Amino acid sequence: MLKSKGFYKGINFGGWFSQCDYSEDRMDNFITEADFEKVSEWGADHVRLPVDYNIFENDDGTYKEEGFKRIDRVFELCEKYHLNAVLDLHKTAGFSFDNYGESETGFFENEQLQERFYRLWEQLAKRYGKLNGRVAFELLNEVTDKEYIDVWNKVSCECIKRIREYAPDTLILVGSYYNNSACAVPDLDKPYDDKVIYNFHCYEPLKFTHQGAYWTDMINPADRFTFDESNITEEFFEELFAPAIKAAEANKTTLYCGEYGVINTVSPEEALKWFRCINSVFEKHNISRCAWSYKEMDFGLSDSRLDGVRKELLKYI
Repeated sequence: MLKSKGFYKGINFGGWFSQCDYSEDRMDNFITEADFEKVSEWGADHVRLPVDYNIFENDDGTYKEEGFKRIDRVFELCEKYHLNAVLDLHKTAGFSFDNYGESETGFFENEQLQERFYRLWEQLAKRYGKLNGRVAFELLNEVTDKEYIDVWNKVSCECIKRIREYAPDTLILVGSYYNNSACAVPDLDKPYDDKVIYNFHCYEPLKFTHQGAYWTDMINPADRFTFDESNITEEFFEELFAPAIKAAEANKTTLYCGEYGVINTVSPEEALKWFRCINSVFEKHNISRCAWSYKEMDFGLSDSRLDGVRKELLKYI
């Protein structure tokens, strides 16, 4: 379904309106029109746009028109360069996937924060529901803990119900716990309707894709592994994705991998092997995807270090 609708092969614009300092310079200049043109030339059919709630909201929950206008401009450039877009709420008041760099807490325990989340999505739906076919909505990036799943199922259902008042036909992506792990997809409720898609992320095995990462305690940042030492095979990804594939089939929906990629401490040649391997499984199962990330953010696909392999690598995006 997503392939026919133009959400099959994408590139993330991470670090522009999320995971950033929110300065005018950052928001004006980190991604420019030339970058939209380049991504289109690369053969992508869409971009994923991570945005934090404070792009749109003041501290008291009132709205910033200038934030919406920035996103208006993004969608204008997408149209110009024949790109669709996934609007991803990367952080909401009271929750962030980043337990190390952010201080947002309380969302899953606080109905007022949940109501604020619903209201923001109502605003986004009122504004961008008319772009159905060009813009999809991703409710929230990377729910972290398994203990949140019951509340998250309830919250996501209520949020979609409210969105549907203004955007009845917009595609909506919903991910599960363990930071959108494929193994957690079966614990998502049955999709609200036939336009809701199961979403997951994949950076497995973490010891390979995140080697040297300083922001997680799940690996030793001093360790280094080659592709072969990490036992990465097509069978590895088949087994990893199997629970999500089964759940999607049982619930008559499809899958979208909203993030996948390899850190810049891995050599370009080794990174290429990983992209080739995971792509073969994506293609076999018609899994739509969006690579992390276009520029910098420790994973930059446009960074000069990949100049020697980029033409080949783009075959596997």
